[in-house]
Amino acid sequence: MKKILFLCLLICSGVKAQGLEQLKLSNALIVAQQDKAEDRFTMEVNLAEIFANSGIKTMASLNFLKEGSEMTSLAKDSLQQLIKSKGVDTYVLVSVRGYDRRFKEAEMHGDLKTELSVGHLYPVYREGIASITFEFLFFRDGAFVAYDQLKLGGIGSRESVLKKLRRKLPKRIKKKWK
Repeated sequence: MKKILFLCLLICSGVKAQGLEQLKLSNALIVAQQDKAEDRFTMEVNLAEIFANSGIKTMASLNFLKEGSEMTSLAKDSLQQLIKSKGVDTYVLVSVRGYDRRFKEAEMHGDLKTELSVGHLYPVYREGIASITFEFLFFRDGAFVAYDQLKLGGIGSRESVLKKLRRKLPKRIKKKWK
């Protein structure tokens, strides 16, 4: 029984790694899943700039959503067609996984609409944290294609989170996502 469980875990971990290897990210709609509007704006603008500097055609979801509208509207066919007409077929959902510990990769992933409807309570910065882990979910044609996490340590302020993100994420994009 232990051998079967080990084999299943080995196969599942290979599939996740394979998803990132086959990602070949060339364009992206960035969706920051933050409850606070200021965090969402800050994350989407910074990520769009980082992705663009890494040679990825990028758009922020804020360009398509009206203020106060539900994020699940990004999964509507009409809006997806509009986004696709702009040359973007990959959605990158970014959220804060948590603080100050090591997190396992999420095992279950729904479709785009399901993941957009999930609430995320963690802000980009909280007093007393030493590290933060970001979670990246990649979708194409409404289906999940890849998952990744990025942990940033030595956090002392909101500005230091963004500074470290700007330094570490381009390396991750070059190494694993392109």
